[in-house]
Amino acid sequence: MAKKAAMHKGPLLGAHMSIAGGVDNAILQGKEVGCDTVQLFTKSSRQWVSKPLGEEEIARFHRAKKETGLTRVVAHDSYLYNFAASDDVLRKRSVAGLIDEMERCEALGIVYLIAHPGAHVGAGEEAGMQTIAKSIDEMHKACPGYETKLAIEITAGQGSNLGYRFQQVRQIIDASKNPDRLRVCFDTEHAFAAGYDLRTKEGYARTFAEFDEIIGLELLVAFHLNDAKKDLGCRVDRHEHIGKGFLGLEAFRLLMNDKRFWGLPMCLETPKSENCHEDRENLATLRALLGA
Repeated sequence: MAKKAAMHKGPLLGAHMSIAGGVDNAILQGKEVGCDTVQLFTKSSRQWVSKPLGEEEIARFHRAKKETGLTRVVAHDSYLYNFAASDDVLRKRSVAGLIDEMERCEALGIVYLIAHPGAHVGAGEEAGMQTIAKSIDEMHKACPGYETKLAIEITAGQGSNLGYRFQQVRQIIDASKNPDRLRVCFDTEHAFAAGYDLRTKEGYARTFAEFDEIIGLELLVAFHLNDAKKDLGCRVDRHEHIGKGFLGLEAFRLLMNDKRFWGLPMCLETPKSENCHEDRENLATLRALLGA
């Protein structure tokens, strides 16, 4: 990772962008807002089934990447899925959706598909993690040799959601049959809500030292940059604009100036209106912290 990051002179900042009108529009809109990278859905996040990507839409997407220079793109899977579901109908439906999204990412040349691991909904954490690994294995079996890799996202632990401790993410990876095909995405709000305090130099260093010891920094491939509407350890998933929440600016100053992570996609998932002016403001706030 360090070798890759050294190629970049600063953080690779972006935001989640809408695919309304076609997946290429997320790239074009991202360029307009001032993004260095973009996160997108490959299909509607609120529908189980979407029409396949057409050859023309795929070609437009590749053309938009080339024309804008926004070549580092990541995707996020649908929020409908639950890979830990004890209800096997829901679980299999979730796996089928994930396979579809992996196929879309592969066609679009998107290297990482970020996914929430799932909620055990009363089955218990240990059983839930084994079920997640089973679901991931089924996806991998259906997607042999893919360049696209699944990146498990650190969660806030709201409700019965799993992946809110680094050890849980490690257990899911270890329980899968193809651990080498898995990566990790770090969400600042989720980690903070789960109890990892990033607000001081000491807390920040301790958090990433623990991450490295348990998961390994070499598996960290993307960040979600979100401030927190609720305080440390609340286990509530509520995003706030950068510097306007309980995390505050210091955590982001530390992250912006951490050269270990330069070159990794870092995308905002903060609230925004149709014209995305909030993204512009948040990106400007983050960039002002560089070198501060």
